[in-house]
This record gives sequence, structure tokens and C-alpha cells, in this order.
Amino acid sequence: MIEEFKNVTVVKKANFYFDGKVTSRTILFANGEKKTLGVMLPGEYEFGTDVAENMDILQGSLEVQLPGSSEWKKIHAGDNFDVPAQSKFKMKVLSLSDYCCTYLT
Repeated sequence: MIEEFKNVTVVKKANFYFDGKVTSRTILFANGEKKTLGVMLPGEYEFGTDVAENMDILQGSLEVQLPGSSEWKKIHAGDNFDVPAQSKFKMKVLSLSDYCCTYLT
């Protein structure tokens, strides 16, 4: 797992969702790649996607319900999952979670 990103641009303004219970910062790479680094407090959330995403959970634990599934999948630190473009997914964040979201184009 990559521990740090080099030669990137960080968007200064933070992204806040769900009354500040989910926050992130946008990281832009010279090759056009985009990621967000963020923190989620315990709670239940539903997110929508424009483009496909890969969510890498760096710390914490949660359950995710991916599009088209009625099952909840347990995710722990070190796990990741993909979300298709133009979809919605639900998460039950069980403990303070640190994440990296990669936007797939």
C-alpha cells in the first residue's frame, strides 16, 4: 500500500457531508488522476457516484451495501471495494474510519 503521495496538488477547501460527519480533501495528480482523503464518523450514510470509485479503508470498520445487492459486506482497515458509476451505495460506519477514494475514469 502506498503510504504517501508525491508531486500532487491539494485543494485547500474541504468537502463536508452529513453535517460534518464525513469530511474529505481533494488530491489532484499531474496525470489527471483524482482522489479524496477523508474521515467518517460512526453513522449511516448513502452516497451517490458520478464516476466509478475505489474506496480504500485505511483505518476503522464499516459495512457497505453496494448497488444491486441486499447484502451488507463487512469492511475493515486494509480492505477496499469498488462502486460503479452513476449509482448509490450505503454505509454503516461502525468506528471512526479513515479512507482514500480513487475516482476511476
